[in-house]
Amino acid sequence: RNDKAVYRAVAEMIDEYINTIINGNCVDVIRKFPDNAIDLVVTSPPYDNLRDYKGYTFPFDDIVEQLYRVVKEHGIVVWVVSDATIEGSETCTSFKQALAFVKMGFNLHDTMIFQKTNPVPQIYRKRYTNVFEYMFVFSKGSVFTHNAIKIPCLHAGLELNGTTYKNYSKGEQTRTKQAKPVKQDKLKGNIWEYVVGKKAVDQEAKGHPAPFPFELAADHIKSWTDEDAIVLDPMCGSGTTCVAAYELKRKFIGIDISQEYCELAKRRLKHHRQDPSLF
Repeated sequence: RNDKAVYRAVAEMIDEYINTIINGNCVDVIRKFPDNAIDLVVTSPPYDNLRDYKGYTFPFDDIVEQLYRVVKEHGIVVWVVSDATIEGSETCTSFKQALAFVKMGFNLHDTMIFQKTNPVPQIYRKRYTNVFEYMFVFSKGSVFTHNAIKIPCLHAGLELNGTTYKNYSKGEQTRTKQAKPVKQDKLKGNIWEYVVGKKAVDQEAKGHPAPFPFELAADHIKSWTDEDAIVLDPMCGSGTTCVAAYELKRKFIGIDISQEYCELAKRRLKHHRQDPSLF
């Protein structure tokens, strides 16, 4: 009974922020949220010097501290990030940030890759074209909700002779003959490939310098939450996470320090909802 009362109190306290885009410093805004209120965070910070983010500062440590406080037990943070190359060396900012999340108390549940089908051409500087960003998946405690995305097996239904499959045992790893016939589908890998900026839903975000694909946000939202969950993007930019949450029947909260980007996010949401009364 006490747990239900606490849940209701938290829900009432967060309710005024649900399905809104808030212009402000995300740390100041999130400080107003109750503890253990958010099911999922999907965001991409303005990393290193790769993005001109209107000259605003990026209080990383404060953001991590507040996210740990407001994310529910068993909740998830998806942190999409990459590194700049400065004076011949990658900055390692992504790894430093991942370690900071773990130091705060999060588990590093998975290190995933966002691979770009159409990466931006780069000047040759004795290194290969950068085609990916990290998607660190942090969990607050153990993960409860995982709606696994599956893909078709290449040889679905085929009877194989002598084929072996790796057995991921806790001790010594062995290979044993297993699936006959081959299964229809299998768990998707943790490298997710997307085309950037080509689809109509992503063209809506062209006013922002570095939006991630709608499908990236949607796949994470589908994976880590069920309908009616609360999804937060504390640096929402053009509002892609919020649009994806709305389309998937989740609740959203978007925060951005740029008024210009907040207006862009609101326009996108109005377009998808086709209801000007949303704001």
